[in-house]
Amino acid sequence: MAYYLKKTKLKGRTYLSIDESFYSHDKKGTAHKCFKSLGSVETWKKKGIEDPISHFQKEVDALNKEKANKEVRKISDKSPNLHLGYFPFKSILDRLHIKKYVDYFKLTNDFKYDLFELLSSLIYARAVNPCSKFRTFHEVLPELYDSVSYSYDQLLDGLSFIGNDYQKFIEIFTVQTNKVFGLDVSKSYFDCTNFYFEIDREDDFKRKGPSKENRKDPIVGLGLLLDSNQIPIGMKMYPGNESEKPVLRDVINQLKKQNNVSGKTIHVADKGLNCAQNIAFSKQNGDGYLFSKSVKGLSEDEKEWVLLNQDFKEVKDSNNKVLYYYKSCIDKFPYKIEHEGKNVTIKLTEKRLLTYSPSLATKKRYEINRMVEKAKSLTASQAKRTDYGEAGKYVNFTDKEGKQAKVNINQEAIDKDLKFAGYNLLVTSETDMSDIDMYNTYHNLWRIEESFKIMKSDLDARPVFLQKEETIKGHFLICYLTVLIERIFQFKILGNKYSTNEIFQFIKDFKVTKSETKYINTTTYSGFINDLSEMSGLPLTNYFLSETQIKTILNHRL
Repeated sequence: MAYYLKKTKLKGRTYLSIDESFYSHDKKGTAHKCFKSLGSVETWKKKGIEDPISHFQKEVDALNKEKANKEVRKISDKSPNLHLGYFPFKSILDRLHIKKYVDYFKLTNDFKYDLFELLSSLIYARAVNPCSKFRTFHEVLPELYDSVSYSYDQLLDGLSFIGNDYQKFIEIFTVQTNKVFGLDVSKSYFDCTNFYFEIDREDDFKRKGPSKENRKDPIVGLGLLLDSNQIPIGMKMYPGNESEKPVLRDVINQLKKQNNVSGKTIHVADKGLNCAQNIAFSKQNGDGYLFSKSVKGLSEDEKEWVLLNQDFKEVKDSNNKVLYYYKSCIDKFPYKIEHEGKNVTIKLTEKRLLTYSPSLATKKRYEINRMVEKAKSLTASQAKRTDYGEAGKYVNFTDKEGKQAKVNINQEAIDKDLKFAGYNLLVTSETDMSDIDMYNTYHNLWRIEESFKIMKSDLDARPVFLQKEETIKGHFLICYLTVLIERIFQFKILGNKYSTNEIFQFIKDFKVTKSETKYINTTTYSGFINDLSEMSGLPLTNYFLSETQIKTILNHRL
């Protein structure tokens, strides 16, 4: 595709523009768009340019030459800087025999490229340098030691293909992960989140709805199911306009059925999803729940128990510093649910664990005082209500009767938040869990949130600029598979001795630069790379690396 000079006749004048032709996936053919509007020939002649057409044709020629020069560098060209950190991912894909199953798609599809090569290289690229698909193709893929041979259009086509059948690819990976490494589905965990789109246009898939970041952009919801070791075993995407609370129930049932999960699933959620209906559903479904609950929203009797300074035990670190205090109780608690069109109250036996963290209390009080100072400043300057933001909760805008009143500081709200700063309440259906197990289970399940965090930050899954539903799903499939492989590496190979951050830092940092005769290892030394080198017997800490050594690294079976 190229630039060209377009001439349009209108009312006796000739108007010029530089247009660009490109391949449209929607039209499945060539399309055109205006790159630069130039105005009329007559206007340019008045400005002293005798032959505007010839003048701007030179600009078009220059643009096409620049474009051609960029395209001369094929995707298979070697960059002097090469990523090697993805080699554990390559090893895991080899052990899972994924290529064999992906290649079966060739039997019914006339691919002009290697689908497994496309899938695996996008996973590697996602791990080493997450960015847009355009930048991935032009900047990241050329810096992988293993070069690829597909075009940018083929990348988008392949992404659309795997997205259309993303559940099949998840099934392949789940089945093979269980066969090779083993999955424990005697207990599973579930959580969900959403992703927003910068493109302000809705369709049947991207819908405006309740975003966790309070954004108004179109969003897509995503549910993630993990085994007892927090290894992903299923993913489901759904339109963003659907409320998470009822969707959560449908998604859990679908994922459990698809992945043959018959054991108990613990629904892990923050305060936003611990509605009574979901709690009742988990019990009726033979599952369990572990939620955090707002202390401020408790009944007065329960608040008294929270603030009663009795029965607290303490947990200290190795330096004898108190990390947190805790106490628990088991009792029947009321929940209002809808049953056969009526609101009814049920009582569920559950365990509640209250914790108090001195460090969290200090942090919360600082945040509260900062918002109070902001509220006071805005009140003094007679600012608009919309200017307060979160600080508005510490301000009275109406009187007790709900009528507009003179703006003043809500000291009652401030005192309430200060009083409960540092407290956190966990509730669970699993009454046989010990206090410490309950605490550790919930807080260790940061890995669930971390899985989403990996997608949202480390893997740069959002915002999503892709528009086609199949391509969007393909994008998230790549993110999901990247998380899955990292988890396998973390739990099944490294024995959960290292954090996700440490692992991804190594994957991103482990590079070499080609010199005249050898490769220079430019990676900064760390405890992780040293341990991995000793465990694998690979020369990961060497300054000089030969071609043979690099191939040994990339073909190593962990």
